[in-house]
Amino acid sequence: MSPALSWRSGAPLAVCVLLLLAMPVAAQRSRPNPQKAAATADTTRRSVSLGEVVVSASKVEESLLQSPVTVEKLTVRELRLAPAPSFFEALEQVKGVQVLTSSLSFRVLNARGFANTTNVRFAQLVDGIDNQAPHLGAPIGNVLGPSDLDISTVEIVPGAAAALYGLNAINGLANFSTRNPFSSAGLSIQQKTGVNHLHDPHTGARPYSETSLRYAKVLASRLAFKVNGTYLRGYDWMATDQTDLNPNGNATTGLFGSDNPARDPVNSYGNESSDRSTLTLGGKSYSVARTGYQERAVVDYHLQTIRADAALHYKLGARAELAYTYRVAVLDNVYQRANRFRLQNYRLQQHALQLSGPVVQARAYLTQENTGRSYNLRSAAENLDRSFKPDDAWNKDYTREWNLATQNGQTVAQAHATARAAADAGRLQPGTPEFRQRLRELQNINNWDQGAALRVQANMLHAEGQVNIAEALRRAGRLWLPAGLDLLAGADHRTYIVVPDGNYFINPERGKDPLRDNLTYAKTGGFVQAGAHLLQNKIRLTATLRADKNDYFTTRFNPRLTAGYSPAPRHNFRASYQSGYRFPSLFEGFSNVNSGQVKRIGGLRVMSEGVFENSYLRSSIDAFNAAVTAAINANTSAATAAQKRQQAIEQSQSLLRRTPYTYLRPEHIRSLELGYKAALLPGGRLLADVDFYYNAYRDFIAQVEAYVPKTTNPDSAAIYLNSRATQSRYRLWTNAQTKVYTYGGSLGLRYELPRGYQATASATYARLARTESGDGLEDGFNTPRWMYTAGLGNEDAWRGFGFALAYRWQQRYYSQTFLVSGEVPSYHTLDAQLSYAPPQQLLRLKLGATNVLNRYYVSYLGGPSVGGLYYMSVTYGGR
Repeated sequence: MSPALSWRSGAPLAVCVLLLLAMPVAAQRSRPNPQKAAATADTTRRSVSLGEVVVSASKVEESLLQSPVTVEKLTVRELRLAPAPSFFEALEQVKGVQVLTSSLSFRVLNARGFANTTNVRFAQLVDGIDNQAPHLGAPIGNVLGPSDLDISTVEIVPGAAAALYGLNAINGLANFSTRNPFSSAGLSIQQKTGVNHLHDPHTGARPYSETSLRYAKVLASRLAFKVNGTYLRGYDWMATDQTDLNPNGNATTGLFGSDNPARDPVNSYGNESSDRSTLTLGGKSYSVARTGYQERAVVDYHLQTIRADAALHYKLGARAELAYTYRVAVLDNVYQRANRFRLQNYRLQQHALQLSGPVVQARAYLTQENTGRSYNLRSAAENLDRSFKPDDAWNKDYTREWNLATQNGQTVAQAHATARAAADAGRLQPGTPEFRQRLRELQNINNWDQGAALRVQANMLHAEGQVNIAEALRRAGRLWLPAGLDLLAGADHRTYIVVPDGNYFINPERGKDPLRDNLTYAKTGGFVQAGAHLLQNKIRLTATLRADKNDYFTTRFNPRLTAGYSPAPRHNFRASYQSGYRFPSLFEGFSNVNSGQVKRIGGLRVMSEGVFENSYLRSSIDAFNAAVTAAINANTSAATAAQKRQQAIEQSQSLLRRTPYTYLRPEHIRSLELGYKAALLPGGRLLADVDFYYNAYRDFIAQVEAYVPKTTNPDSAAIYLNSRATQSRYRLWTNAQTKVYTYGGSLGLRYELPRGYQATASATYARLARTESGDGLEDGFNTPRWMYTAGLGNEDAWRGFGFALAYRWQQRYYSQTFLVSGEVPSYHTLDAQLSYAPPQQLLRLKLGATNVLNRYYVSYLGGPSVGGLYYMSVTYGGR
């Protein structure tokens, strides 16, 4: 498909209108037939089977209605009906779930606030196996997860789950269950073809393609296997925000907007704070930034994902099974943390061995990560500028040309423009062979002060086991236990192993070679859980206690108490109290990165000893230097420039603040939740679920910028902090001093209408209640106060034709990240699909669109603009 492909402006709207008009007509023309009767029967069965088993909420089998905490479960039918290209994208419609779109193939799940693009507070599991990228401490979307052909169910548990799982899941977790080859043998193939970037002013329409295959076979009564493969190609969403992050950089000289020589557009790199200098021109001080490059000049937006898995299953008995699974993924896309990255030939693989049974469950797995040829977009832009001309030389040229321009009668603003053009003469231009060659070279230099390479090799080794003690004792017949008593115990161990690369990670331990000895970081934990079912199962009580011992920290204990009350079989009230800890991730604890002339270092004592004690807050240094500049520019005396500077420093040095922060501690949450779930109306056709929560956080793990003056004399610190060349700059991981309280809730409704129609609606509310000792250092809440969803669908509205519509709206919210902070505008999207399943055929056709009206939006600042994706899929086999 040609990149120049274009549609008429009314095409997306026409697709939506066609679907909206077709569905009621189809429903009116429907007539009874055997296929319809089967669909209706299936709906009836579903309406009375809301006791379907869930396990993620408590690690024991229990009904969806009686879960002790909020749990959202999507079955095959809901996933198939969703108007989304994949099951993972369908999760955006789930009650209480917030999704950030970092890339066309990379979405980040979160619940109940404090979202960010590397969400280490929300765990993501596949068949109970953590699929995070080890050095990130978080998953990269679904690249190491199941395909649409292999997904069975999805369970999402919003809120703290660390007491049971110990996976830093203090905001929640999602568990994706896959299809077992014993019960789902055969061949399945799916092809998706689509287009995006319609009416994108920065590029023409682009093709999208995803091919998936699944094959499973039972080799013998006890042995079966399955293989899956997916190949995705497309053109990523583009980040093009040109909002100035430093609009007041030269306010004291009256230069704003395009006249501001210190402009810093959001998605332009190489003009950040570390790329600015204070130049004395015409007796005044000006902040001047290097020119920088827009993001699209330093990144290839073509994306590609190849992922595959194979599993061998062996039945040990009627309910016991042993399985080995291998997963691998290779991807190219764009990723955002404090900076934006191009992930290029990025590789993940995982080996897992699992034992499942009614008494014992155990698993062990190894995840290996290699960042391939990935690179930092900001560092690439900065060093493209500096490889053309170093900062000092560029500043000298700028100063000379500014002076010449003003001498020739140009205004101050004109002189700045003239000086920039002259200093940039011969600068590498995007698209030229010289530019591309230098960009390739920088991608292979593993030092961000000189290059841009991201070269990390990290491994995660995990083992865990769980024993149902009550079931074991009952089977052994050695001890009588009441039928309503549950006893469960489990233990786990995790070790991270990192190969030092000299830039991102080193080994800081005494007696170890920083560049030769692998860095290890480990945690061991366990839990015990007791539960009781009383008054004929009307009351259910559970108590859990978990203990975790992490390297560099003392043992931490997490209690969990839950209670459920069912006055009638279809009505369930629930309450729970949970505590949870999040230990620092590898990056937070051990990072060692030269980034834009700022050293980013982990917050553990072995990494940052001596820095906290001798540093000053960057925020106070910025305020100090701004005051110095204002004082110099306001000084009209006959004093020399040096005298004016000294006077200004003496007047303003009281603004400087020593860093009050120190070494990392684990992050902690205490959570209280109340809820009610019921199957209402005859047949239980209406499922209603409402929850309320109140959370108290402390010791947020966040970053602070702090600079150390290059002097041992505290009396001269202010002089040294007035010049970038006489200070060492650090970005440190530490704990916020703020105590944060949040609260919120959600309401979800699912109504099974006659003839197979299903209607859904939800509303979610989340609020940051208040802070104590508010230092503003905690990660931003980054969550809209209100989110709404609504949907309507039917798999067989008329003679095999089905449809689904899904609407989502979220309120504007304030986003706070290290890349950029500001207001994220509200947005709403409409997704739609029309499907056809021929009778007696293992075939399903689907025509759909996400964001069908093609209204571009951003889900977080600094991220890409997301438009419509229009696609068609053909699925053979499956369900």
